[in-house]
Amino acid sequence: MVVADTFGIVRDSHCNQLYANGHKRPSYVDLSKQFITQAKKELFWLKEVASTPLQQSLKDLDKAYKNFFDSWAGKRKGIKVKPPKFKSRKSRQAARFVGENYKIGQDKIYLPKVGKVKIVWSRSLASQPSSVTIIKDSSGRYFASFVVETCAKILPKIDNSIGIDLGIYTFATLSNGEKILAPKPLKQNLKKLAKFQRKFARTEPGSKRRERCRLRVAKLHTKVKDIRTDFLHKLSTDLAINYDTIVLEDLNVSGMIKNHKLAKAISDLGWRQFRTLTEAKCEKYGREFRVIDRWEPTSQKSSCCGFRGGKKELNVREWTCLNCGTFHDRDINAAVNILEVVQPKTKVETIETVVENPVQLSLFQEVAEGQRSIIYRTWSQRNSARKKVVDGNDVSTRPEFFKQLSLFD
Repeated sequence: MVVADTFGIVRDSHCNQLYANGHKRPSYVDLSKQFITQAKKELFWLKEVASTPLQQSLKDLDKAYKNFFDSWAGKRKGIKVKPPKFKSRKSRQAARFVGENYKIGQDKIYLPKVGKVKIVWSRSLASQPSSVTIIKDSSGRYFASFVVETCAKILPKIDNSIGIDLGIYTFATLSNGEKILAPKPLKQNLKKLAKFQRKFARTEPGSKRRERCRLRVAKLHTKVKDIRTDFLHKLSTDLAINYDTIVLEDLNVSGMIKNHKLAKAISDLGWRQFRTLTEAKCEKYGREFRVIDRWEPTSQKSSCCGFRGGKKELNVREWTCLNCGTFHDRDINAAVNILEVVQPKTKVETIETVVENPVQLSLFQEVAEGQRSIIYRTWSQRNSARKKVVDGNDVSTRPEFFKQLSLFD
């Protein structure tokens, strides 16, 4: 790993220097001739590594630069991609073997220039792998990742759909009323993490004690990540098996974590990873996965009558509809509205809902509701109403839709 990492530093520095000087981006063939064929004649330590990982690293670099230039040229969708940068030796490292350079045994795997390595299988391979990637994480653990072809496991239809509203206190609220809490592993280990980081900050750079403290912090971060990933995998699998259609709301997670008050809590939940895993599980089991627009007013609209009561603050967890008088839980109401965007209610269901909750209308009720609806007005609307010029004959500064009556008119 150290030899391959040194090779990557020399290679990346050469490409960055060419890019800074305004030269054309070198292709994979040019880099292969310079950093593999010619370099092995001068740098004998390159012969300690198999040629396949070196070639794959050059292909990855060529793909990274292509994505960078295509992104800024408008040929690639999504956010702008930054140019490739150096990786630390202490962070994640990987070496990929393709073709027939490796051999798989019952409890061992043979890698060229490495030899036989003992392996513990987490599951059996579905088919003959096309490549294997040896990964070393920051905590010193090694993994072997195989690329295999699998067939989709189409599950039978059960005519059951669900809408999911994601939140901070409650991770997921389902449209059937069920609420799922997240383990929040980072929050549970914040004190221990702060203790380890204080000890790490007191160590001398380059010392063995500093490396031990760094490894202790890395292992704690790995534990936090594993707890979160295990929870998201189990939840996404359970939803994909039990529901035919899963509907989520498109959340701007990258924009929401810019709020320094909520960034740590949102990052501890893993909303984007949950969406990615759920979409992959739905494709695997033949389920339908839908995402509604992020500007849909799911928290403002009543799920019973469709009345929009206006924007509500985050601390408002329960509210009563001014139109039909139904008492709503904020999260459950939003989850029902998320599902209704994809599967709206029929006219028969709407009529039955109105009959079950009759509303008596009167002049005084309309005035009372009009006064209560001022709660949902914005501050700009309130100030504009106060600054209106009052006529000399008027004795009230209330809005214009209130009319003063007199016996002498």
